[in-house]
Amino acid sequence: MIHLDPAGMPWEARWNETLGKTLFRKNLITDPDTGMEVRIVKYPAGVMNKLHTHPCAHGMYVLEGTLVTHAGEFGPGSFVWFPEGETMEHGATATDDVVVLFITNKPFEIHYV
Repeated sequence: MIHLDPAGMPWEARWNETLGKTLFRKNLITDPDTGMEVRIVKYPAGVMNKLHTHPCAHGMYVLEGTLVTHAGEFGPGSFVWFPEGETMEHGATATDDVVVLFITNKPFEIHYV
């Protein structure tokens, strides 16, 4: 068993060269056998991750704010699943941060289109 206290963990700032913006995360766990990852991600207000794909499927459970995607906007308590290879964009609204629980099914990579 593993127990973590995400509320007590510091945010890790991650500069995204393509976006010219900083995103924030708290890595919770990575499975060494499958590469599956669980992390908490924060997109600051106004930050959108432009069109991209992933060689993994991933889900986002909205904890705070509104997740803006190519397919609509989703508030707290919503779960959005993105299939492997789908072209997508997602991020925060212009006025508020969004915080999501981010889950992948295998190792994470991002490819901008």
